[in-house]
Amino acid sequence: MLGTRVMPCLLLSDAALVKTVRFANPSYVGDPINAIRIYNEKEVDELVFLDILATPKERRPAFDIIARIATECFMPVAFGGGIRQIEDIRECLRLGIEKVIINTHAIENPTFVREASAEVGSQSIVVSIDARRNRAGRYEVYTRGGQRATGIDPVQCAIQMQEMGAGEILLTSIDREGTMQGYDLDLLKQVSGAVGVPVIASGGAGKIEDFSAAVSRGGASAVAAGSMVVYFGPHRAVLINFPEKRELARVLGEIGAAKGG
Repeated sequence: MLGTRVMPCLLLSDAALVKTVRFANPSYVGDPINAIRIYNEKEVDELVFLDILATPKERRPAFDIIARIATECFMPVAFGGGIRQIEDIRECLRLGIEKVIINTHAIENPTFVREASAEVGSQSIVVSIDARRNRAGRYEVYTRGGQRATGIDPVQCAIQMQEMGAGEILLTSIDREGTMQGYDLDLLKQVSGAVGVPVIASGGAGKIEDFSAAVSRGGASAVAAGSMVVYFGPHRAVLINFPEKRELARVLGEIGAAKGG
């Protein structure tokens, strides 16, 4: 068994599966349930679903879609999008979601993370941090789908979220998201080196060697991929896919063994 979790990170726009580039211009990919069935067959470690419209539209999580996702998935699922109440978290978990992902509301109301982790346990709470370089060249946390600059340093944000009880950090580079140019290893190294909770690298995966770089050079505990697992070829033809286990073992096996996997 590999010591590093590798997970597709899938974006939802209403009931459709979409993919963005640098958090913009969502392109239709297909039906999320069809994608789930393919990933079931490929025995992926975990699935991440993010509803990219919930916060901008200020609506609650789409529990009908969440129920369908949880019913179809054979693997653990983490879900984010529109979670602003403890009751939202309870309902997600009741429907079969293993982890909830909190982004904007966690950054704007850090004590909510403390309340949530006290209610359901830190193992069920993932805080998502979206960051990019600002005009001054410094990393900065953005919320509301990457639209609102906060002035917050992602390292300090991660430390605070850990102190509040987050069990994991999903760290996404907005500059790299959807580009397939590799993870932002500098950002990843800074954040992972500052906290003791697992950090999931997100944004930029284009080849399986990027996974090993995220772990060995960036300090990530897990890796997420979007474009890489929904597109194929230079023209980005839609093809739901996932690396074969022997290929993952080739790049992660030695790292996994070193981590006790």
